[in-house]
Amino acid sequence: MANGGIIGPIKVVCTPSTKTSSVTSTGNFVRQNCQVTSVSALVIGGGGGSGHGNSDSFAGAGGAGGYRFNTCISISSRCTPVTIGAGGAGGTTRDGSTGSNSVFGPLTSNGGGGGGGIGCQSPGGSRNPGLAGASGGGGSEGNPDVAPYVTLPGGAGNNPPTSPSQGNTGGAGVINAAGGGGGAGGVGGNGSAPGHPTYPGPQYKGGTGGAGSSAWPGDCTVRASGGAGSGSVNGCTATGGGGAARSDGTVNTGGGAGGGDCCSHSGGSGVVIVKEVVPKCASGRWTLNEHFDQVKNSEWITRTISLDYMVVAGGGGGGNYGAGGGAGGYRASGYGPSPLRGTTLGGSLGGFLGCHTITVGGGGAGGPGTSCGANGSNSVLCISSNPITSAGGGLGSTFNKGDGGDGGSGGGGARNSPGSPSYLGPGGSGNTPPTDPPQGNDGGTGSHPGNGEVAGGGGGATAAGGNGSQGPTYFTGTSGSGGAGAPNTILGPDTTYAGGGGGAGATGSTPSKSYNITRGTGGAGGGGNGATTGAGSAGSTNTGGGGGGGGYCGGSDPGTRGDGGAGGSGIVIVRVPSQFTLSGSPTPARTLSTHPGGDKIAKFTASGTLTIAEA
Repeated sequence: MANGGIIGPIKVVCTPSTKTSSVTSTGNFVRQNCQVTSVSALVIGGGGGSGHGNSDSFAGAGGAGGYRFNTCISISSRCTPVTIGAGGAGGTTRDGSTGSNSVFGPLTSNGGGGGGGIGCQSPGGSRNPGLAGASGGGGSEGNPDVAPYVTLPGGAGNNPPTSPSQGNTGGAGVINAAGGGGGAGGVGGNGSAPGHPTYPGPQYKGGTGGAGSSAWPGDCTVRASGGAGSGSVNGCTATGGGGAARSDGTVNTGGGAGGGDCCSHSGGSGVVIVKEVVPKCASGRWTLNEHFDQVKNSEWITRTISLDYMVVAGGGGGGNYGAGGGAGGYRASGYGPSPLRGTTLGGSLGGFLGCHTITVGGGGAGGPGTSCGANGSNSVLCISSNPITSAGGGLGSTFNKGDGGDGGSGGGGARNSPGSPSYLGPGGSGNTPPTDPPQGNDGGTGSHPGNGEVAGGGGGATAAGGNGSQGPTYFTGTSGSGGAGAPNTILGPDTTYAGGGGGAGATGSTPSKSYNITRGTGGAGGGGNGATTGAGSAGSTNTGGGGGGGGYCGGSDPGTRGDGGAGGSGIVIVRVPSQFTLSGSPTPARTLSTHPGGDKIAKFTASGTLTIAEA
């Protein structure tokens, strides 16, 4: 060919195709076509769990989760929240649990009803009907000690009512044969027994699981069938994910659990399936020679993104009359101290555009009574296949319980129980689990070798917590201060995060003792001060600061102990170049801004969803 060949059509060609996406766990549906405003969706709730029986009795099967679809659901944003209902748990003492609801936009499919369970085996012992739900659970076997032909009805289906119906009624149970769970496409089968006036049969046979459905236009897969009833002869299993007798429902089908005996079983989780129209378009043209030369010279267009972040976890709580909590783990790129800067995230757009889950860890509770504080919770920036996780700060210990907790930064230690070397209470280990660069530092050590009850400070992002130091006389000294946090300018202003909490002080006297222990102060970056009397100070909100240790007032014997301060909650911040946009939900959880240089910034003070798009 004289022109070396052609890549791409001369004119714009668009051929629409349908893309089907299955969402199998709670999160977001991310549309592929930025122009689309409506989609077709199938929503299935979680299936019901089976009832609990005994070794010689039979409990009802679970009903299927609700089956609902809509061929025209309006969507206004790139990301649409999705809730996937869990399957109901099998009964532990009697009835199975109802499954949980699945939700997509305006469409809610309810969970399937649990199977009826069985109480004691004595005459008059309780047998239960199936529970109502999107499809009803099967009734348990009848009790022959009450009457030979007792019937336990199945639970009502389409509960709450929808139009069209989201499910069907469960089957009834009779002596030695439990009912099948209702399905999206049919009622659950009734158990049968020889000589039964309503449900006779040649065998004591459990009811068949209610049929599933494939009514969603263009979908040939059958889903949301009821579980099969158990009996002296087990009921048949219907296609659509319902469990065979004594089996769980299939995950992500909404199938009900199969009927149980001494063991119960769980329903299958729900699912949301979405169809959208995606155009396949190409435009422009290049000769093969032009394309070859540009690729060879690295001139062919490659679109990439760079993303800076700061992820700080919740700080650990301070101990009751004890040590300071450790700061939450600190991980950042680009804008913090250079030794602690991680690698800026970047790459092709595919792994970054769209919705991403943000988790902001809460601070650990301060220690009440005579207890240690609690560890803080993790914060997570979940982008692409490389989530950035910062670990919660370690707990501050209390006297006679010794060791501080491990975490992003370790919690301070307090005086240990008699028998420990010099009563030493070591601080918890920071940078646990390990990251590179390290996310925090160790907590300080507390001790009581004879002259005091001093506590350690919690570790911070840039420094270890201070060790407690003994004074010259009994019950004198100074508790350790919290380790310093890290300054960061990702938002613009220079702000310090992840300081450790200070250890406890003590004051007062009794006829036999005089207390004069100086409290430790909180580390820069939101660390709470230790208290001399009363409760320790809490770590500052959205800094990941550790809580301060509670103080001790020795005006009586025993004296009054103060509770530890709670750790400060964490924070997640993302910054991208100006050619991209950031949005997020829920609105109270995030703050959006633009740096004077044009970069876009999203700050999350609570868990939510971040959306990255092209400007």
